[in-house]
Amino acid sequence: MGAKKSAKSASSEKDGENEWAAVKKRAAELRSQLQKASYAYYVLDAPDLPDSVYDRLYRELQDIETAHPELLTPDSPTQRVGEKPAEQFTSIQHNIPLYSLENAFNIEEYRECQGRWQRLEPDVAEAPAVTELKIDGNAIALTYENGLLTRGVTRGDGIAGEDITPNVRTIRAIPLRLHMPENQTPPSVVEVRGEAFLPLDVFADINQKREAEGTALFANPRNAAAGTLRQLDAKKVAERRLDFFAYTLIMPEGSGDVETPTDQWSALECLQSLGFRVNPNRQLCASADEVASYYDQWDEQRRELSYLTDGVVVKLNSFELQDRLGFTNKFPRWAIALKYPPEEVPTILESVSVQVGRTGAITPVAELAPVQLAGTTVARATLHNADRLAELDLHLGDTVIVRKAGEIIPEVVRVIKDLRPDNAPIYRLPKTCPVCGQPVVKPEGEAVTRCVNGSCPAILQGSIIHWARRDAMDISGLGDRWVQQLIENGMVKSVADLYDLTLSDLMKLERMGEKLATKLVNAIAFSKQRPWAKVLYGLGIRLVGSTNAQILADNFRSVDRLAETGGDAIAHIFGIGPEIAFSVRQWFQVPANQELIERLRATGLQLEAAEKSESSQSQTFTGKSFVITGTLPTLKRSEAKSMIEAAGGRVSGSVSSKTDYVVVGEKAGSKQEKAAELGVTQLTEAALLVLLK
Repeated sequence: MGAKKSAKSASSEKDGENEWAAVKKRAAELRSQLQKASYAYYVLDAPDLPDSVYDRLYRELQDIETAHPELLTPDSPTQRVGEKPAEQFTSIQHNIPLYSLENAFNIEEYRECQGRWQRLEPDVAEAPAVTELKIDGNAIALTYENGLLTRGVTRGDGIAGEDITPNVRTIRAIPLRLHMPENQTPPSVVEVRGEAFLPLDVFADINQKREAEGTALFANPRNAAAGTLRQLDAKKVAERRLDFFAYTLIMPEGSGDVETPTDQWSALECLQSLGFRVNPNRQLCASADEVASYYDQWDEQRRELSYLTDGVVVKLNSFELQDRLGFTNKFPRWAIALKYPPEEVPTILESVSVQVGRTGAITPVAELAPVQLAGTTVARATLHNADRLAELDLHLGDTVIVRKAGEIIPEVVRVIKDLRPDNAPIYRLPKTCPVCGQPVVKPEGEAVTRCVNGSCPAILQGSIIHWARRDAMDISGLGDRWVQQLIENGMVKSVADLYDLTLSDLMKLERMGEKLATKLVNAIAFSKQRPWAKVLYGLGIRLVGSTNAQILADNFRSVDRLAETGGDAIAHIFGIGPEIAFSVRQWFQVPANQELIERLRATGLQLEAAEKSESSQSQTFTGKSFVITGTLPTLKRSEAKSMIEAAGGRVSGSVSSKTDYVVVGEKAGSKQEKAAELGVTQLTEAALLVLLK
């Protein structure tokens, strides 16, 4: 018995040693990765790790060091404020350390931070706080002597930064002399701190020029601003049109005729009076609930700003309270950066699955470690096609960056190759269809790999589900579960077979009762009344969406006329073009599809239009280009788009000199400004409806 116990104890001890070795190794890996990323960002001006990834790795290292203090080393990134200045600039020591801010990633974390402040100083409970938007730029410190700008220094490592005074003098939002009333004496010394940044339109112009020159594009406005500030030629800095918001004022008491502020709010007002731009979207909050409201409000509204903001800075308003709370070795105890969830987040690629669509398209899908993105949990993301896979160079186990395309569909943007595990296997698309096992093909000139087996169950299932969609044949109740059973039981081999199904047939399906079966039979029968345009869309011809189907149905009043028309005649219709025309001609030339049309005709479906639809009678907007922006009072944007297209117009996503009308709703933003700048006619929803009538 004792021998067994001894063996068990030895095994447990060995497991503990292995776990300790793994933790120690991981801490070393994290230190190395973070130090490399910091060096690339601060010294080389060539960031290679997104902020969201850096934050995740930094917090992981913090957690390890908290749990195992013996692993904390003096050179750990958690013990540093920043990185050393770049060598081509003179290093300048800050008069007062330019600390970074501790991060919170949601309101709950902010409340925890406020609780820590309150334990140190009970007065925090009743103390107001100032909330300001956290500008996604680069911190700089400005020194004014007797009212004149004498020095501009980057943040650097918080203790010392780079002297970039010539470059700072080119930023027009930074006054070269403090604005003082006549006969008033400026303070002998003033230090102003703030954020230099690139407005979004300026950033777009810079990248456009760099693309034309064949130069590497900047990854984002902040990187572009950092690169600009460290230019050795001040003329190039001036061309970049940097902007600046001031947020900190450091001024000795009793110096000059300027009254020394006693809190952050009055300091911001003082900065404004001295000639600085101060962010207008600040707020004095009396409670944590007001801070939360401000944070939530700007989570939506920040997308309408002309510059990037990635969070909210919260500072206790009272300078006296700030002094009492003081600093840690890295952060002030009276301020915090309350960040928004990133638009792009890192996660781990665990595996890749493959989907087969109704056209046979093979779509690889990334199976991810679940992660929060834009308010939802994301565990899967599209990888599009084989070309995109090759471009990404995906290996299983990779750290990938995910975002929501159009704020809806998760997609993998890029791979962080520096974090790739050793011996991670590369992923390649299968050479056979994962559903039917037949070889897949990638047609020349196309990005999509396809299964070309017309009997593939996946293609059939996708076709029937598409046929039953609300904007096609609108067969209510025919969901994925029933379609799958119908195919597996051999009851349906094409959409035409749906119209042969009887009540007794449907009741053979698992969990299909008489009441549900009756509803489904009625829904299938009712779909026979759907108009010709809906039938055409339901056929699932590649590249023919619901709008194109309506245009084709308006121009070809029956399936026979469309089937016998040449491709050139179809291609010349406004809104169609040669690719769609070729796809339509190709579809009607397939014998199996010709047979399908005859079967559908025999069931009594509407394969011709008895009389002209309302949309074909009025082509008010033929040849006109529209852009829709903002929230319309009664119409969804998709509804307005359909109405415009039905009247012959075209809806674009961006405003240009070729745009004829911009339909403007609430919170229209930059597109409305662009329209005004170009002199494009702007319409309200009401005006649009009048024109349509």
